[in-house]
Amino acid sequence: MTCPFTARTRLLSEPDPALTGGPVVRTTLPGGTVVWVVTEEAPARRVLTDPRFAKDPALAPPGVTDLEPPAAERLSLTTADGPGHARLRRAHAPLLSARALAPYAGRVRSLAAALLDDLGPGEVDLTGDLTTRYPLAVVLEVVGAPPGLLDDAVAACRAMWSPDPAVAGAAFGRLQAIGTAAVTDGTGDGVAAGLRAALPDLTDAQVGYLVFGLVFAGQLTTDAALGYLVAHALDSGLAGRTADELDALVAEVLRVHPPAPFSLWRFARTAVDLGGEPLPAGAPVLVDIRGIDARPAVGHPLTFGHGPHFCAGAHLARLELRTVLEVLRDGFPDARLAGPVTGLVEVHPGGPVGARLAALRVRLRPAR
Repeated sequence: MTCPFTARTRLLSEPDPALTGGPVVRTTLPGGTVVWVVTEEAPARRVLTDPRFAKDPALAPPGVTDLEPPAAERLSLTTADGPGHARLRRAHAPLLSARALAPYAGRVRSLAAALLDDLGPGEVDLTGDLTTRYPLAVVLEVVGAPPGLLDDAVAACRAMWSPDPAVAGAAFGRLQAIGTAAVTDGTGDGVAAGLRAALPDLTDAQVGYLVFGLVFAGQLTTDAALGYLVAHALDSGLAGRTADELDALVAEVLRVHPPAPFSLWRFARTAVDLGGEPLPAGAPVLVDIRGIDARPAVGHPLTFGHGPHFCAGAHLARLELRTVLEVLRDGFPDARLAGPVTGLVEVHPGGPVGARLAALRVRLRPAR
Protein backbone atom coordinates (compact mmCIF):
# COMPACT_ATOMS: atom_id res chain seq x y z
CA MET A 1 0.00 0.00 0.00
CA THR A 2 1.01 3.65 -0.32
CA CYS A 3 1.58 5.24 3.09
CA PRO A 4 -0.83 8.18 3.49
CA PHE A 5 1.57 9.95 5.81
CA THR A 6 4.33 10.50 3.26
CA ALA A 7 4.77 13.98 1.80
CA ARG A 8 4.51 13.93 -1.99
CA THR A 9 4.11 16.08 -5.07
CA ARG A 10 2.36 15.17 -8.32
CA LEU A 11 1.01 16.69 -11.50
CA LEU A 12 -2.78 16.65 -11.75
CA SER A 13 -2.33 14.55 -14.88
CA GLU A 14 -0.67 11.81 -12.82
CA PRO A 15 -2.71 9.19 -10.95
CA ASP A 16 -3.31 9.87 -7.28
CA PRO A 17 -1.66 7.14 -5.18
CA ALA A 18 -4.40 5.03 -3.63
CA LEU A 19 -4.53 2.98 -0.46
CA THR A 20 -5.00 -0.73 -1.12
CA GLY A 21 -5.78 -3.77 0.96
CA GLY A 22 -9.05 -2.60 2.56
CA PRO A 23 -11.63 -2.38 3.89
CA VAL A 24 -9.48 -1.49 6.90
CA VAL A 25 -5.74 -1.12 6.37
CA ARG A 26 -3.26 -1.36 9.22
CA THR A 27 -0.22 0.88 8.79
CA THR A 28 2.25 2.83 10.88
CA LEU A 29 3.07 6.47 11.44
CA PRO A 30 6.66 7.58 10.76
CA GLY A 31 7.43 7.19 14.48
CA GLY A 32 6.18 3.60 14.56
CA THR A 33 2.69 4.03 16.05
CA VAL A 34 0.21 1.53 14.57
CA VAL A 35 -2.94 3.09 13.09
CA TRP A 36 -5.86 1.88 11.01
CA VAL A 37 -7.19 3.56 7.84
CA VAL A 38 -10.72 2.75 6.62
CA THR A 39 -10.83 2.54 2.83
CA GLU A 40 -14.38 1.36 2.10
CA GLU A 41 -17.69 3.16 2.51
CA ALA A 42 -19.69 0.90 4.85
CA PRO A 43 -17.11 0.64 7.64
CA ALA A 44 -16.30 4.33 7.15
CA ARG A 45 -19.87 5.36 7.87
CA ARG A 46 -19.83 3.08 10.90
CA VAL A 47 -16.73 4.76 12.30
CA LEU A 48 -18.31 8.18 11.76
CA THR A 49 -21.52 7.26 13.60
CA ASP A 50 -20.65 4.56 16.15
CA PRO A 51 -20.15 6.06 19.66
CA ARG A 52 -17.47 3.44 20.32
CA PHE A 53 -15.21 5.57 18.13
CA ALA A 54 -14.51 8.79 20.01
CA LYS A 55 -13.01 12.13 18.95
CA ASP A 56 -11.47 13.19 22.27
CA PRO A 57 -7.66 13.50 21.92
CA ALA A 58 -7.37 12.43 25.56
CA LEU A 59 -7.74 8.88 24.21
CA ALA A 60 -4.88 9.19 21.70
CA PRO A 61 -1.92 6.85 22.14
CA PRO A 62 1.67 8.16 22.11
CA GLY A 63 2.85 8.92 18.59
CA VAL A 64 -0.38 10.49 17.32
CA THR A 65 0.61 14.14 17.29
CA ASP A 66 -0.62 17.54 16.06
CA LEU A 67 -3.88 17.14 17.95
CA GLU A 68 -6.09 19.70 19.64
CA PRO A 69 -6.03 19.72 23.43
CA PRO A 70 -8.40 17.20 25.07
CA ALA A 71 -12.03 18.25 25.35
CA ALA A 72 -11.69 18.68 29.12
CA GLU A 73 -9.06 21.35 28.50
CA ARG A 74 -10.46 23.04 25.39
CA LEU A 75 -14.07 22.25 24.61
CA SER A 76 -14.70 22.22 20.86
CA LEU A 77 -16.95 20.76 18.19
CA THR A 78 -14.07 18.68 16.90
CA THR A 79 -13.07 17.07 20.21
CA ALA A 80 -16.31 16.71 22.20
CA ASP A 81 -18.37 13.51 22.15
CA GLY A 82 -21.83 12.41 23.26
CA PRO A 83 -24.22 14.84 25.00
CA GLY A 84 -21.55 17.53 25.30
CA HIS A 85 -21.02 17.54 21.55
CA ALA A 86 -24.78 17.44 20.90
CA ARG A 87 -25.20 20.56 23.00
CA LEU A 88 -22.50 22.42 21.09
CA ARG A 89 -24.04 21.24 17.83
CA ARG A 90 -27.45 22.62 18.80
CA ALA A 91 -25.84 25.99 19.51
CA HIS A 92 -23.97 26.13 16.19
CA ALA A 93 -26.49 24.66 13.76
CA PRO A 94 -29.06 27.49 13.54
CA LEU A 95 -26.29 30.09 13.25
CA LEU A 96 -24.63 28.37 10.27
CA SER A 97 -27.69 27.09 8.41
CA ALA A 98 -28.34 28.05 4.79
CA ARG A 99 -31.17 30.28 5.98
CA ALA A 100 -29.00 32.09 8.54
CA LEU A 101 -26.23 32.65 5.98
CA ALA A 102 -28.49 33.91 3.19
CA PRO A 103 -28.28 37.57 4.33
CA TYR A 104 -24.48 37.42 3.92
CA ALA A 105 -24.62 36.41 0.24
CA GLY A 106 -24.33 39.95 -1.11
CA ARG A 107 -21.45 40.80 1.17
CA VAL A 108 -19.61 37.58 0.27
CA ARG A 109 -19.97 38.47 -3.40
CA SER A 110 -18.63 41.97 -2.77
CA LEU A 111 -15.60 40.59 -0.94
CA ALA A 112 -14.81 38.14 -3.74
CA ALA A 113 -15.22 40.78 -6.43
CA ALA A 114 -13.06 43.33 -4.60
CA LEU A 115 -10.23 40.88 -4.02
CA LEU A 116 -10.23 39.77 -7.67
CA ASP A 117 -10.45 43.39 -8.88
CA ASP A 118 -7.36 44.23 -6.83
CA LEU A 119 -5.25 41.69 -8.70
CA GLY A 120 -3.10 42.98 -11.52
CA PRO A 121 -4.08 42.98 -15.19
CA GLY A 122 -1.43 40.44 -16.19
CA GLU A 123 -0.80 36.89 -15.09
CA VAL A 124 -1.47 36.39 -11.37
CA ASP A 125 -1.15 33.52 -8.93
CA LEU A 126 -4.45 33.06 -7.14
CA THR A 127 -2.83 30.94 -4.44
CA GLY A 128 -0.62 33.87 -3.50
CA ASP A 129 -3.21 35.99 -1.69
CA LEU A 130 -6.79 35.32 -2.78
CA THR A 131 -7.18 31.79 -1.46
CA THR A 132 -5.92 32.80 1.98
CA ARG A 133 -7.53 36.21 2.33
CA TYR A 134 -10.97 35.54 0.86
CA PRO A 135 -12.15 32.78 3.23
CA LEU A 136 -10.77 34.70 6.20
CA ALA A 137 -12.52 37.90 5.14
CA VAL A 138 -15.80 36.00 4.87
CA VAL A 139 -15.59 34.03 8.09
CA LEU A 140 -14.52 37.06 10.15
CA GLU A 141 -17.63 38.89 8.98
CA VAL A 142 -19.87 35.91 9.64
CA VAL A 143 -18.61 35.40 13.18
CA GLY A 144 -18.84 39.14 13.84
CA ALA A 145 -15.19 39.87 14.57
CA PRO A 146 -14.18 43.48 15.24
CA PRO A 147 -13.17 45.37 12.09
CA GLY A 148 -9.53 45.68 11.14
CA LEU A 149 -8.33 42.17 12.03
CA LEU A 150 -8.10 40.67 8.54
CA ASP A 151 -4.41 41.41 7.93
CA ASP A 152 -3.53 40.05 11.36
CA ALA A 153 -5.54 36.90 10.72
CA VAL A 154 -3.88 36.39 7.31
CA ALA A 155 -0.43 36.75 8.87
CA ALA A 156 -1.34 34.31 11.64
CA CYS A 157 -2.65 31.70 9.20
CA ARG A 158 0.54 31.87 7.19
CA ALA A 159 2.77 31.71 10.27
CA MET A 160 0.99 28.64 11.60
CA TRP A 161 2.87 26.56 9.01
CA SER A 162 6.28 27.84 10.12
CA PRO A 163 8.86 25.10 10.82
CA ASP A 164 9.76 27.07 13.97
CA PRO A 165 7.46 25.77 16.76
CA ALA A 166 7.67 29.08 18.61
CA VAL A 167 6.48 31.01 15.55
CA ALA A 168 3.71 28.51 14.81
CA GLY A 169 2.57 28.46 18.45
CA ALA A 170 2.41 32.24 18.61
CA ALA A 171 0.36 32.29 15.42
CA PHE A 172 -2.17 29.84 16.84
CA GLY A 173 -2.35 31.97 19.96
CA ARG A 174 -3.01 35.10 17.92
CA LEU A 175 -5.80 33.45 15.97
CA GLN A 176 -7.35 32.22 19.21
CA ALA A 177 -7.20 35.80 20.52
CA ILE A 178 -9.08 36.92 17.42
CA GLY A 179 -11.77 34.35 18.22
CA THR A 180 -12.09 35.70 21.76
CA ALA A 181 -12.18 39.29 20.45
CA ALA A 182 -15.17 38.36 18.30
CA VAL A 183 -16.97 37.39 21.53
CA THR A 184 -15.91 40.28 23.74
CA ASP A 185 -15.57 43.16 21.26
CA GLY A 186 -17.37 41.94 18.15
CA THR A 187 -20.16 43.46 16.14
CA GLY A 188 -22.82 41.77 18.28
CA ASP A 189 -24.78 40.29 15.41
CA GLY A 190 -22.68 37.36 14.18
CA VAL A 191 -22.08 33.74 15.08
CA ALA A 192 -19.88 34.69 18.06
CA ALA A 193 -22.72 36.66 19.65
CA GLY A 194 -25.13 33.82 18.90
CA LEU A 195 -22.88 31.26 20.57
CA ARG A 196 -22.34 33.58 23.56
CA ALA A 197 -26.14 33.77 24.04
CA ALA A 198 -26.73 30.04 23.48
CA LEU A 199 -23.98 28.89 25.88
CA PRO A 200 -24.27 31.24 28.87
CA ASP A 201 -22.40 28.92 31.25
CA LEU A 202 -19.18 28.99 29.19
CA THR A 203 -16.55 31.68 29.71
CA ASP A 204 -15.71 34.21 27.01
CA ALA A 205 -12.45 32.35 26.42
CA GLN A 206 -14.30 29.04 25.96
CA VAL A 207 -16.73 30.55 23.47
CA GLY A 208 -13.80 32.30 21.81
CA TYR A 209 -12.12 28.95 21.29
CA LEU A 210 -15.26 27.70 19.54
CA VAL A 211 -15.09 30.75 17.27
CA PHE A 212 -11.38 30.13 16.67
CA GLY A 213 -12.28 26.62 15.50
CA LEU A 214 -14.66 28.04 12.92
CA VAL A 215 -12.13 30.61 11.68
CA PHE A 216 -9.24 28.14 11.49
CA ALA A 217 -11.18 25.32 9.84
CA GLY A 218 -13.03 27.70 7.53
CA GLN A 219 -9.81 29.18 6.21
CA LEU A 220 -7.80 25.97 5.98
CA THR A 221 -10.34 23.98 4.01
CA THR A 222 -11.71 26.69 1.73
CA ASP A 223 -8.18 27.86 0.91
CA ALA A 224 -7.31 24.40 -0.43
CA ALA A 225 -10.62 23.90 -2.25
CA LEU A 226 -10.53 27.26 -4.05
CA GLY A 227 -7.46 26.41 -6.10
CA TYR A 228 -8.87 23.18 -7.47
CA LEU A 229 -12.31 24.70 -8.06
CA VAL A 230 -11.10 27.71 -10.04
CA ALA A 231 -8.68 25.55 -12.02
CA HIS A 232 -11.36 23.12 -13.15
CA ALA A 233 -13.95 25.87 -13.69
CA LEU A 234 -11.71 27.92 -15.97
CA ASP A 235 -10.54 24.79 -17.78
CA SER A 236 -14.10 23.73 -18.63
CA GLY A 237 -15.52 27.26 -19.02
CA LEU A 238 -18.02 29.26 -16.97
CA ALA A 239 -19.96 31.14 -19.65
CA GLY A 240 -23.67 30.52 -19.45
CA ARG A 241 -23.55 28.20 -16.47
CA THR A 242 -26.67 28.33 -14.30
CA ALA A 243 -26.72 28.43 -10.52
CA ASP A 244 -27.56 24.72 -10.40
CA GLU A 245 -24.66 23.95 -12.73
CA LEU A 246 -22.29 25.95 -10.56
CA ASP A 247 -23.49 24.08 -7.47
CA ALA A 248 -22.94 20.79 -9.28
CA LEU A 249 -19.42 21.85 -10.23
CA VAL A 250 -18.63 22.78 -6.63
CA ALA A 251 -19.92 19.41 -5.41
CA GLU A 252 -17.93 17.47 -8.03
CA VAL A 253 -14.66 19.27 -7.35
CA LEU A 254 -15.11 18.79 -3.60
CA ARG A 255 -15.71 15.09 -4.20
CA VAL A 256 -12.58 14.63 -6.31
CA HIS A 257 -10.40 17.03 -4.29
CA PRO A 258 -11.75 17.05 -0.72
CA PRO A 259 -9.95 19.69 1.36
CA ALA A 260 -9.48 17.08 4.09
CA PRO A 261 -8.49 13.79 2.43
CA PHE A 262 -8.87 11.98 5.74
CA SER A 263 -11.29 12.37 8.62
CA LEU A 264 -10.05 13.72 11.90
CA TRP A 265 -8.81 11.01 14.21
CA ARG A 266 -11.16 8.63 15.97
CA PHE A 267 -10.07 6.40 18.86
CA ALA A 268 -11.68 3.07 19.69
CA ARG A 269 -13.09 3.19 23.22
CA THR A 270 -13.06 -0.62 23.44
CA ALA A 271 -11.81 -3.53 21.38
CA VAL A 272 -14.01 -3.75 18.29
CA ASP A 273 -14.22 -5.65 15.01
CA LEU A 274 -14.30 -3.29 12.04
CA GLY A 275 -14.73 -4.70 8.54
CA GLY A 276 -13.27 -8.01 9.69
CA GLU A 277 -10.24 -6.35 11.25
CA PRO A 278 -9.89 -6.66 15.06
CA LEU A 279 -9.00 -3.30 16.60
CA PRO A 280 -7.68 -3.03 20.15
CA ALA A 281 -9.01 -0.51 22.64
CA GLY A 282 -7.42 2.86 21.96
CA ALA A 283 -6.81 2.12 18.27
CA PRO A 284 -6.37 5.35 16.25
CA VAL A 285 -8.57 5.31 13.14
CA LEU A 286 -8.77 7.52 10.04
CA VAL A 287 -11.31 7.41 7.22
CA ASP A 288 -9.86 7.70 3.70
CA ILE A 289 -12.37 10.29 2.47
CA ARG A 290 -10.59 11.00 -0.80
CA GLY A 291 -10.19 7.36 -1.74
CA ILE A 292 -13.76 6.40 -0.86
CA ASP A 293 -15.34 9.37 -2.64
CA ALA A 294 -13.33 8.62 -5.79
CA ARG A 295 -15.28 5.43 -6.34
CA PRO A 296 -18.28 5.82 -8.65
CA ALA A 297 -20.51 3.59 -6.52
CA VAL A 298 -20.19 5.69 -3.37
CA GLY A 299 -23.41 7.09 -1.92
CA HIS A 300 -23.49 10.61 -0.51
CA PRO A 301 -19.88 11.89 -0.61
CA LEU A 302 -17.99 12.07 2.67
CA THR A 303 -16.35 15.43 1.87
CA PHE A 304 -18.03 17.13 4.82
CA GLY A 305 -18.14 14.00 6.96
CA HIS A 306 -21.11 11.96 8.08
CA GLY A 307 -23.16 11.55 11.22
CA PRO A 308 -23.09 13.78 14.32
CA HIS A 309 -19.78 15.42 13.36
CA PHE A 310 -20.89 16.45 9.86
CA CYS A 311 -19.10 19.73 9.13
CA ALA A 312 -20.91 22.65 10.80
CA GLY A 313 -19.54 25.05 8.19
CA ALA A 314 -20.60 23.11 5.10
CA HIS A 315 -23.21 25.68 4.04
CA LEU A 316 -20.72 28.53 4.42
CA ALA A 317 -18.05 26.69 2.42
CA ARG A 318 -20.48 26.02 -0.45
CA LEU A 319 -21.62 29.65 -0.41
CA GLU A 320 -18.05 30.95 -0.62
CA LEU A 321 -17.02 28.58 -3.40
CA ARG A 322 -20.10 29.10 -5.55
CA THR A 323 -19.82 32.88 -5.13
CA VAL A 324 -16.27 32.94 -6.53
CA LEU A 325 -17.52 31.10 -9.61
CA GLU A 326 -20.38 33.58 -10.02
CA VAL A 327 -17.99 36.54 -9.77
CA LEU A 328 -15.62 35.01 -12.31
CA ARG A 329 -18.48 34.16 -14.68
CA ASP A 330 -20.09 37.59 -14.48
CA GLY A 331 -17.15 39.92 -13.91
CA PHE A 332 -14.21 38.19 -15.60
CA PRO A 333 -15.54 36.49 -18.74
CA ASP A 334 -12.06 36.49 -20.32
CA ALA A 335 -10.36 34.76 -17.39
CA ARG A 336 -8.19 31.85 -18.49
CA LEU A 337 -5.64 29.49 -16.97
CA ALA A 338 -2.09 30.47 -17.90
CA GLY A 339 -1.36 26.85 -18.82
CA PRO A 340 -3.09 23.47 -19.10
CA VAL A 341 -4.83 22.16 -15.99
CA THR A 342 -2.88 18.91 -16.36
CA GLY A 343 0.33 20.84 -15.77
CA LEU A 344 -0.73 22.08 -12.33
CA VAL A 345 1.26 20.72 -9.41
CA GLU A 346 -0.37 19.35 -6.27
CA VAL A 347 1.61 19.37 -3.03
CA HIS A 348 0.67 17.01 -0.22
CA PRO A 349 2.44 17.78 3.08
CA GLY A 350 1.86 14.26 4.44
CA GLY A 351 -0.45 13.12 7.20
CA PRO A 352 -4.16 13.92 7.35
CA VAL A 353 -3.70 17.55 6.21
CA GLY A 354 -5.11 18.18 2.74
CA ALA A 355 -3.20 18.67 -0.47
CA ARG A 356 -3.29 21.95 -2.36
CA LEU A 357 -2.04 23.43 -5.60
CA ALA A 358 1.48 24.77 -5.47
CA ALA A 359 0.39 27.66 -7.70
CA LEU A 360 -2.56 28.66 -9.86
CA ARG A 361 -1.50 31.15 -12.50
CA VAL A 362 -4.43 32.85 -14.21
CA ARG A 363 -4.95 35.66 -16.71
CA LEU A 364 -8.02 37.41 -15.35
CA ARG A 365 -8.19 40.08 -18.06
CA PRO A 366 -7.16 40.17 -21.70
CA ALA A 367 -3.75 41.70 -22.48
CA ARG A 368 -3.97 45.40 -23.28
